[in-house]
Amino acid sequence: MKNWNRLSNPATRRIIPTACATALAVAFAVSLPAHATKVTPPPVPDQLKVEEGSHAFLVGHAFGTQNYVCAPSANSVAYVLFTPEATLVNDDGDQLITHFFSPNPDARDPNTSNAVVADGAIRATWQSRDGSSVWAALHVNDKGVKGAFTPDRTAVAWLLLDKVGVEDGLTGGNSLSKTTQVQRLNTTGGVAPEHGCDSLADVGHTAFSNYTADYFFYTDQ
Repeated sequence: MKNWNRLSNPATRRIIPTACATALAVAFAVSLPAHATKVTPPPVPDQLKVEEGSHAFLVGHAFGTQNYVCAPSANSVAYVLFTPEATLVNDDGDQLITHFFSPNPDARDPNTSNAVVADGAIRATWQSRDGSSVWAALHVNDKGVKGAFTPDRTAVAWLLLDKVGVEDGLTGGNSLSKTTQVQRLNTTGGVAPEHGCDSLADVGHTAFSNYTADYFFYTDQ
Protein backbone atom coordinates (compact mmCIF):
# COMPACT_ATOMS: atom_id res chain seq x y z
CA MET A 1 0.00 0.00 0.00
CA LYS A 2 2.89 2.36 0.61
CA ASN A 3 3.79 2.36 -3.08
CA TRP A 4 0.49 3.87 -4.19
CA ASN A 5 0.74 7.51 -5.19
CA ARG A 6 4.53 7.56 -4.72
CA LEU A 7 6.10 10.61 -6.39
CA SER A 8 8.87 9.38 -8.66
CA ASN A 9 9.78 12.61 -10.46
CA PRO A 10 12.80 14.21 -8.66
CA ALA A 11 11.50 17.66 -9.53
CA THR A 12 8.45 17.17 -7.35
CA ARG A 13 10.70 16.98 -4.28
CA ARG A 14 11.52 20.67 -4.78
CA ILE A 15 7.90 21.83 -4.65
CA ILE A 16 7.04 23.71 -1.49
CA PRO A 17 5.26 21.51 1.10
CA THR A 18 1.84 23.10 0.65
CA ALA A 19 1.83 22.67 -3.12
CA CYS A 20 3.16 19.13 -2.79
CA ALA A 21 0.40 18.18 -0.37
CA THR A 22 -2.19 19.66 -2.70
CA ALA A 23 -0.81 17.77 -5.69
CA LEU A 24 -0.87 14.51 -3.72
CA ALA A 25 -4.44 15.08 -2.65
CA VAL A 26 -5.55 15.79 -6.21
CA ALA A 27 -3.69 12.77 -7.61
CA PHE A 28 -5.18 10.49 -4.97
CA ALA A 29 -8.69 11.82 -5.55
CA VAL A 30 -8.36 11.25 -9.29
CA SER A 31 -7.16 7.66 -8.74
CA LEU A 32 -9.99 6.71 -6.42
CA PRO A 33 -13.04 4.91 -7.88
CA ALA A 34 -15.76 7.18 -9.16
CA HIS A 35 -18.42 6.53 -6.54
CA ALA A 36 -20.86 8.71 -8.44
CA THR A 37 -20.87 6.14 -11.25
CA LYS A 38 -24.05 4.11 -11.22
CA VAL A 39 -23.50 0.56 -9.98
CA THR A 40 -26.09 -1.95 -11.19
CA PRO A 41 -26.00 -5.39 -9.53
CA PRO A 42 -27.60 -8.35 -11.32
CA PRO A 43 -30.94 -9.83 -10.20
CA VAL A 44 -30.59 -12.15 -7.21
CA PRO A 45 -32.83 -14.64 -5.36
CA ASP A 46 -34.77 -13.43 -2.34
CA GLN A 47 -32.25 -14.60 0.25
CA LEU A 48 -29.61 -12.35 -1.30
CA LYS A 49 -31.66 -9.18 -1.56
CA VAL A 50 -30.35 -6.24 0.44
CA GLU A 51 -32.32 -4.19 2.93
CA GLU A 52 -34.92 -1.82 1.54
CA GLY A 53 -33.55 1.66 1.04
CA SER A 54 -30.00 0.44 0.35
CA HIS A 55 -28.13 1.05 -2.87
CA ALA A 56 -24.87 -0.23 -4.32
CA PHE A 57 -22.13 2.41 -4.36
CA LEU A 58 -19.12 0.33 -5.39
CA VAL A 59 -18.30 -2.91 -7.21
CA GLY A 60 -14.96 -4.70 -7.22
CA HIS A 61 -13.98 -7.63 -9.42
CA ALA A 62 -12.02 -10.11 -7.32
CA PHE A 63 -9.15 -12.33 -8.42
CA GLY A 64 -7.46 -14.59 -5.88
CA THR A 65 -7.71 -17.81 -3.92
CA GLN A 66 -9.89 -19.44 -1.32
CA ASN A 67 -7.46 -21.05 1.12
CA TYR A 68 -8.29 -24.29 2.92
CA VAL A 69 -6.68 -26.46 5.57
CA CYS A 70 -7.41 -30.12 6.22
CA ALA A 71 -8.83 -30.49 9.73
CA PRO A 72 -10.53 -33.18 11.85
CA SER A 73 -14.31 -33.27 11.51
CA ALA A 74 -17.25 -35.31 12.74
CA ASN A 75 -16.85 -37.50 9.65
CA SER A 76 -13.07 -37.96 10.03
CA VAL A 77 -11.48 -35.02 8.14
CA ALA A 78 -12.56 -32.18 5.88
CA TYR A 79 -11.17 -29.05 4.27
CA VAL A 80 -11.97 -25.88 6.24
CA LEU A 81 -11.67 -22.37 4.81
CA PHE A 82 -9.12 -20.35 6.79
CA THR A 83 -8.95 -17.22 4.62
CA PRO A 84 -9.53 -15.82 1.16
CA GLU A 85 -6.72 -13.85 -0.47
CA ALA A 86 -7.99 -11.63 -3.24
CA THR A 87 -7.49 -8.31 -4.96
CA LEU A 88 -10.54 -6.34 -6.11
CA VAL A 89 -10.15 -4.15 -9.17
CA ASN A 90 -12.39 -1.76 -11.06
CA ASP A 91 -13.43 -2.07 -14.71
CA ASP A 92 -10.11 -0.54 -15.78
CA GLY A 93 -8.08 -3.07 -13.79
CA ASP A 94 -7.01 -0.59 -11.10
CA GLN A 95 -6.64 -2.08 -7.64
CA LEU A 96 -9.34 -0.92 -5.23
CA ILE A 97 -9.47 -3.30 -2.29
CA THR A 98 -7.80 -6.32 -0.70
CA HIS A 99 -9.92 -9.14 0.78
CA PHE A 100 -8.98 -11.53 3.58
CA PHE A 101 -10.04 -12.70 7.05
CA SER A 102 -9.04 -10.72 10.15
CA PRO A 103 -10.24 -9.98 13.71
CA ASN A 104 -13.08 -7.46 13.85
CA PRO A 105 -12.04 -4.63 16.20
CA ASP A 106 -15.66 -3.84 17.11
CA ALA A 107 -16.18 -4.90 20.73
CA ARG A 108 -19.84 -5.64 19.98
CA ASP A 109 -18.71 -8.61 17.88
CA PRO A 110 -16.63 -10.61 20.40
CA ASN A 111 -14.68 -13.75 19.64
CA THR A 112 -16.74 -16.42 21.39
CA SER A 113 -15.01 -19.43 19.83
CA ASN A 114 -11.54 -18.87 21.27
CA ALA A 115 -11.13 -17.20 24.66
CA VAL A 116 -7.37 -16.99 24.12
CA VAL A 117 -7.85 -14.53 21.26
CA ALA A 118 -8.32 -11.05 22.71
CA ASP A 119 -9.43 -9.45 19.45
CA GLY A 120 -12.89 -9.69 17.95
CA ALA A 121 -14.32 -12.50 15.89
CA ILE A 122 -12.48 -13.48 12.73
CA ARG A 123 -14.56 -12.04 9.90
CA ALA A 124 -14.46 -11.50 6.16
CA THR A 125 -12.56 -8.24 5.69
CA TRP A 126 -12.23 -5.74 2.85
CA GLN A 127 -9.63 -3.00 3.07
CA SER A 128 -9.58 -0.13 0.61
CA ARG A 129 -6.33 1.39 -0.54
CA ASP A 130 -7.30 4.52 1.43
CA GLY A 131 -7.03 2.39 4.58
CA SER A 132 -10.73 2.15 5.42
CA SER A 133 -12.06 -1.34 6.18
CA VAL A 134 -15.31 -3.22 6.61
CA TRP A 135 -15.89 -6.53 8.38
CA ALA A 136 -18.98 -8.58 7.57
CA ALA A 137 -20.78 -11.78 8.57
CA LEU A 138 -23.25 -13.97 6.70
CA HIS A 139 -26.75 -12.50 6.65
CA VAL A 140 -29.51 -14.51 8.34
CA ASN A 141 -33.07 -13.21 8.05
CA ASP A 142 -35.76 -13.26 10.73
CA LYS A 143 -36.88 -16.70 9.53
CA GLY A 144 -33.42 -18.17 9.92
CA VAL A 145 -32.73 -18.30 6.18
CA LYS A 146 -29.05 -17.75 5.41
CA GLY A 147 -27.90 -15.35 2.72
CA ALA A 148 -26.30 -17.99 0.52
CA PHE A 149 -27.11 -19.36 -2.93
CA THR A 150 -25.19 -21.87 -5.06
CA PRO A 151 -26.09 -21.66 -8.75
CA ASP A 152 -22.96 -23.62 -9.73
CA ARG A 153 -21.54 -26.47 -7.65
CA THR A 154 -18.09 -25.92 -9.18
CA ALA A 155 -17.95 -22.41 -7.70
CA VAL A 156 -18.19 -20.93 -4.23
CA ALA A 157 -21.63 -19.72 -3.21
CA TRP A 158 -23.12 -16.32 -3.86
CA LEU A 159 -23.47 -14.55 -0.50
CA LEU A 160 -25.15 -11.66 1.27
CA LEU A 161 -23.20 -10.37 4.26
CA ASP A 162 -24.02 -7.79 6.92
CA LYS A 163 -21.56 -5.24 8.25
CA VAL A 164 -20.35 -6.05 11.76
CA GLY A 165 -17.58 -3.47 11.91
CA VAL A 166 -16.04 -0.57 9.99
CA GLU A 167 -12.94 1.53 10.47
CA ASP A 168 -11.53 4.64 8.81
CA GLY A 169 -7.97 4.62 7.51
CA LEU A 170 -5.12 6.06 9.54
CA THR A 171 -5.08 9.14 7.33
CA GLY A 172 -8.86 9.56 7.32
CA GLY A 173 -9.77 7.40 4.33
CA ASN A 174 -13.43 6.41 4.55
CA SER A 175 -14.48 4.95 1.20
CA LEU A 176 -15.70 1.70 2.83
CA SER A 177 -16.83 3.13 6.16
CA LYS A 178 -20.42 3.69 5.00
CA THR A 179 -20.87 0.03 3.95
CA THR A 180 -23.91 -1.70 5.43
CA GLN A 181 -24.04 -4.91 3.35
CA VAL A 182 -21.88 -6.77 0.85
CA GLN A 183 -22.89 -9.20 -1.90
CA ARG A 184 -20.55 -11.78 -3.44
CA LEU A 185 -21.93 -12.67 -6.87
CA ASN A 186 -20.90 -14.11 -10.26
CA THR A 187 -18.43 -16.54 -8.70
CA THR A 188 -16.16 -18.98 -10.51
CA GLY A 189 -13.99 -21.63 -8.87
CA GLY A 190 -12.84 -21.41 -5.25
CA VAL A 191 -14.27 -24.70 -3.99
CA ALA A 192 -12.12 -27.05 -1.94
CA PRO A 193 -10.49 -29.88 -3.93
CA GLU A 194 -12.09 -33.31 -3.82
CA HIS A 195 -8.88 -34.99 -2.69
CA GLY A 196 -5.90 -34.19 -0.52
CA CYS A 197 -7.88 -34.34 2.73
CA ASP A 198 -8.83 -38.00 2.84
CA SER A 199 -7.50 -39.31 6.16
CA LEU A 200 -6.08 -38.18 9.49
CA ALA A 201 -2.64 -38.37 7.90
CA ASP A 202 -3.64 -35.37 5.77
CA VAL A 203 -4.51 -33.09 8.69
CA GLY A 204 -2.69 -29.78 8.27
CA HIS A 205 -2.42 -29.98 4.50
CA THR A 206 -3.42 -26.77 2.74
CA ALA A 207 -5.05 -26.13 -0.62
CA PHE A 208 -5.33 -22.82 -2.49
CA SER A 209 -8.24 -22.74 -4.92
CA ASN A 210 -8.32 -20.00 -7.57
CA TYR A 211 -11.56 -18.02 -7.79
CA THR A 212 -13.14 -14.90 -9.18
CA ALA A 213 -16.18 -12.98 -7.97
CA ASP A 214 -17.89 -9.63 -8.07
CA TYR A 215 -18.33 -7.87 -4.73
CA PHE A 216 -21.04 -5.23 -4.48
CA PHE A 217 -20.88 -2.80 -1.56
CA TYR A 218 -24.13 -1.23 -0.30
CA THR A 219 -25.02 1.71 1.91
CA ASP A 220 -28.23 3.18 3.26
CA GLN A 221 -26.81 6.72 3.14
